[in-house]
Amino acid sequence: MSTTTAEATAQYERATRRALELAAQGPVTGGNPQVGCVLLNAAGEIVAEGWHHGAGAPHAEVDALSKLPVTADGRPDAAGLTAVVTLEPCNHTGRTGPCSVALLNAGVARVVFALPDPGAASGGGAERLRAGGVEVVEGVLAEEAQTFLHRWLTAVARNRPWVTVKWASTLDGRAAASDGTSQWITGTASRQRVHEERAASDAILVGTGTVLADDPSLTARGDGGELMPHQPIPVVVGEREIPADAVLRRHPAGLIETRNLVGHSRDLAAILSDLDTRGIRRVYVEGGSTLVSALVAAGFADEFSIYLAPALLGGDKLALGDLGITTIGEALRLRLTAVEQLGDDLHVTAVPAAPPHPAPPAPAKEN
Repeated sequence: MSTTTAEATAQYERATRRALELAAQGPVTGGNPQVGCVLLNAAGEIVAEGWHHGAGAPHAEVDALSKLPVTADGRPDAAGLTAVVTLEPCNHTGRTGPCSVALLNAGVARVVFALPDPGAASGGGAERLRAGGVEVVEGVLAEEAQTFLHRWLTAVARNRPWVTVKWASTLDGRAAASDGTSQWITGTASRQRVHEERAASDAILVGTGTVLADDPSLTARGDGGELMPHQPIPVVVGEREIPADAVLRRHPAGLIETRNLVGHSRDLAAILSDLDTRGIRRVYVEGGSTLVSALVAAGFADEFSIYLAPALLGGDKLALGDLGITTIGEALRLRLTAVEQLGDDLHVTAVPAAPPHPAPPAPAKEN
């Protein structure tokens, strides 16, 4: 019995939702998008599935193909199958070969995907597949896939990482007491969540003032103090040299000092662009307030992760400094995306209510 257009659409949507579930099992770090793939037979049944396990590992399509029987010449046998993928199969050779060619060589009859690949080098897989005689269906559950890949897509479109700005403060907005002490404003549950957010980032951005004052480790650690499998690379913004015995110099992921980027030590736009060329798509900013304020004022803060402790300190040690705002009408309005209680603290996640309009980047002047 033939399949109607409505039935086929329903099949593709179910398969795409499964592919999105698979994609979520892949790492959010490493520069590559999370992608999932399922292979359907003529009856619409899933016969194999896969996802991208990280940079340098097989892509989702190849992972799924690897679970099929092979032909006499050792190739995966996907003759007559439909590949349903969350992102257009890539069309370039990087650490792995092009997925469009892998699908063609395996003999798939049809490829269904949600979103086009936005990469200038990696895009074009759909055209290659069509040229090879494969039917291509685009845009299935595109909105859901767009939401799922929002941070990565934004980073690729802007040629700079997605920037999450974090701070911890009292309810009156103070990040430290008048003597400079700040450990610990928030409780253990909040501090552990910060480690989890570090582990979900490619890099951590701090200023030299913070490093010289606190000598932080900036590692991502578990409940027992153990290092998590993924460690974000610390990036120190400023011109002063970090001491030879600083804890950061022993960070397991290495260290980037912007003072070594000629002419870019405080140029935030240039720093973010340089990180993008290194494959860094997610940056977590941990301060200090001067660096945080400069990023916010320049329109580079894509997301806010704010931890509020039920305490009052008063004084002038504010979590956020001058943004150049002089009247209430200029206030940077935010849209809350999540509010969660962690122990006695509140964790607030927010994004700009309107897309930021980056002004000329303000230099980060760490003391």
